[in-house]
Amino acid sequence: MSRADRQAAVAEIVESFNDAAGAVLTDYRGLTVKQLQELRRSLGENANYAVVKNTLAKIAANEVGISGFDDLLAGPTAIAFIQGDVVEAAKGLRDFAKANPALIIKGGVLDGQPLDAAEIAKLADLESREVLLGKMAGAMLASLSQAVYLLNAPLAQAARVAGALQAKAEQDPSILAGGAGTPAAAEEAPAEAPADADAPADEAPAAADASDEGDATEA
Repeated sequence: MSRADRQAAVAEIVESFNDAAGAVLTDYRGLTVKQLQELRRSLGENANYAVVKNTLAKIAANEVGISGFDDLLAGPTAIAFIQGDVVEAAKGLRDFAKANPALIIKGGVLDGQPLDAAEIAKLADLESREVLLGKMAGAMLASLSQAVYLLNAPLAQAARVAGALQAKAEQDPSILAGGAGTPAAAEEAPAEAPADADAPADEAPAAADASDEGDATEA
């Protein structure tokens, strides 16, 4: 490999590391070309599975600041550069390794932190992002439903009271005026009573004066 080709290969691996959320190193020795194709298909958009040269992978790892790869970069190496769901990619590699024991998961890196094979296995046992989001969404909806119920309960009671008052007002419109028709008229009567009472009060002195004059004549 020429120097230019070597630099281009290292740059490609560096770009793959930078674009990936994580990476899993595997030993693919014993796998056929057909099996490697099946592995790539099983990973789908979650990871890009690429065979690399150990020396070039070491250089690229050092350039991006990843340490702890030297011991893993031994023997035939292929790296799954994970762009999608990290858990789903780990599950895909684990399931494929179970069906094809020739694939050996050696370790990897996640968010710049090195992982050994056991930690990759634990990662694969986690629930996927979609499942976790679904559970979170379900919990949030349950909380929102409870909140809506608590908020709507007093409003519903108020609506029932308002509905009852409206029905009663339709049967007796005078309720909206402050009471039934008869009591309202009764309350208005005393307001006119003083006008009628004033007349006898004015005439009373005149009658008294006449009586006094009669008594004076007879005397």
